[in-house]
Amino acid sequence: MGIAHDLGLVQIRRRLPSPARALRARSFPLRAPTVPGGVEPPEKPARTGTGFDTGWSRRWPARMCRAAIVEGPMRAMVQVLASPHRTGADRLADLDGPVVFASNHHSHIDTPLLLTSIPEPWRHKIVVGAASDYFFGSRAAGAAAALVMGAIPIERARVGRRSADLAAGLIDDGWSLLIYPEGGRSPDGWGQKFRGGAAYLSVRCGVPVVPVHVGGTGNILRKGRTTPKPAEATVTFGTPMRPDEGERAPRFAARIEEAVTALADEAGTDWYSARKRSHAGASGTLTGPDVGVWRRQWALGGPRRTPSTRRRWPDL
Repeated sequence: MGIAHDLGLVQIRRRLPSPARALRARSFPLRAPTVPGGVEPPEKPARTGTGFDTGWSRRWPARMCRAAIVEGPMRAMVQVLASPHRTGADRLADLDGPVVFASNHHSHIDTPLLLTSIPEPWRHKIVVGAASDYFFGSRAAGAAAALVMGAIPIERARVGRRSADLAAGLIDDGWSLLIYPEGGRSPDGWGQKFRGGAAYLSVRCGVPVVPVHVGGTGNILRKGRTTPKPAEATVTFGTPMRPDEGERAPRFAARIEEAVTALADEAGTDWYSARKRSHAGASGTLTGPDVGVWRRQWALGGPRRTPSTRRRWPDL
């Protein structure tokens, strides 16, 4: 130690910087520079919710995977659970290019049912507007929704600029959109008032809206239930609609809701009777009467009672 001290090696060792200190001294541009004092730091881009990146799900490998899922296990599941009856697809025969499919919403099975019911050429080039706070709350859930359904995050409380720009950009690129203007599943079997998302995108992008009515899916997997129950479902496609000259989105959204209401009447009766009632303004309403909960259930048909299977003694 004395010899090292005499030679000055100890002092040399102390003056040499450590590797970590040298790396910190040369950190820029190896890492982002610090933000000067008094300057508001930029927000980090969100990786969930409306900031979830779904671009990868529209590349060919993901599209081929999704097509296999839709035409394989998804179609088989829908057939077993819903035994769907589909009508009105002939009304789309003269339609070409991207469209917006606007449907009522009762159950999580609505999307698989519609993805297997929408005809070609739209079936395999379509994205689904999904609630950003529900389907994209985590990266795993968002990745699954984007891969299996082709979902994109949409703000359901309002027409957010980020969601609207994403959907409009995809429509301009030739993609069709499936959206639920109600903003969420029915809480009691009745529909909810349509919001303006589908109408706004139609006005902005100059594409038609196809009204769609889905019936019976609330009996399969209604909101609040976790186990599906097989039942019959219907899918009715309506005549494509376009906004009138100078028509604003709120008014067009009301007309789309009226069209879906008429389709609900058609699914329950027949085309001619439904058209007569629609022309007379007597198609009813999707949202149901503005009364108490029990009266709304009563107007909907009330709880169905299943016949008792208990063995009875014969009358002698």
